[in-house]
Amino acid sequence: MVKPSEENKFKFKQNLITMESKAFMIVLSIAATILVSFISIQTEPWPVPDKYVKMANPVKGDADAVTAGKALWVKHCQSCHGKAGAGDGTKAAQLETELVDMKSAAFQKQTDGEMFYKTLTGRDEMPTFEKKIPDQEEIWSVVSFMRTLK
Repeated sequence: MVKPSEENKFKFKQNLITMESKAFMIVLSIAATILVSFISIQTEPWPVPDKYVKMANPVKGDADAVTAGKALWVKHCQSCHGKAGAGDGTKAAQLETELVDMKSAAFQKQTDGEMFYKTLTGRDEMPTFEKKIPDQEEIWSVVSFMRTLK
């Protein structure tokens, strides 16, 4: 049996280290790519036309509207956004879009009109509710319910 020379042992170790370094760099590159794409998804602004930003909620403060909004929430929103609006609904894990925590100050600082517009029109994986909830007063009721998620 032939024993490997010290020089061959050294070259083998050097090649092994080089292969490990390349594998590490590949894994690091993949992780960085995923992180960057995740960050870009979360920070993409959702512009709302001024017309909607300034809209007043016609059912604001109406307890019956909040009750009706909750019923619509359970039917149309809870499966993704969760019972308390934390983005932890049963379908949330299947989505590529990061769901916002509706109890957060950042979400709650939006105007009612901004919430109305986003609920009405949807975007990406968020469906439009123009046909599912055609009565705009009912969408305002959902907005009123979302205001209780604090």
